[in-house]
Amino acid sequence: MNANNNLSAEALIEKYSDMIYRVAFSRTQNVSDAQDITQDVFLKYIKYTKAGNKFRDEEHRKAWLLKVAVNTGNTFVTSAWNRHRASLEEVGEVASEEKEDRSEVYDAVMSLPEKYRVVVHLFYFEELSIKQICNILNMSETAVKSRLHRARELLKEKLKGAQYEF
Repeated sequence: MNANNNLSAEALIEKYSDMIYRVAFSRTQNVSDAQDITQDVFLKYIKYTKAGNKFRDEEHRKAWLLKVAVNTGNTFVTSAWNRHRASLEEVGEVASEEKEDRSEVYDAVMSLPEKYRVVVHLFYFEELSIKQICNILNMSETAVKSRLHRARELLKEKLKGAQYEF
């Protein structure tokens, strides 16, 4: 299948926005920031394709979108603006609607350090292979496997007594 077919912007957003949002949210843990990152990713996609760049196939397009989502999230989280602001939770406001509908496992994953949280999200929630994660995060296979192993150990400890397998 040629990924450079005439997929409309609406169809592209419909197909990938949830995936990109989840990746952004796993990085930022903030609804508004994740929404902003999702919009940024689609703007970058439009600029990329308008410049004449093409994708080999649909998997290439998906991998590109995921990589841009991770990189945009990284840029956002490490920005000076983001480091010097206070979240609503820190000033005593009600947490986002995302918290109302979360499971114990999801909460445990979101409480992991970022370097483990992103790898776990891509592996379990987006169902990407280790090799795909390596390409998206520019990491070695050993590093990805190590982070997954360490994340599983941390999750086992956090969910001690629960009936979950990792």
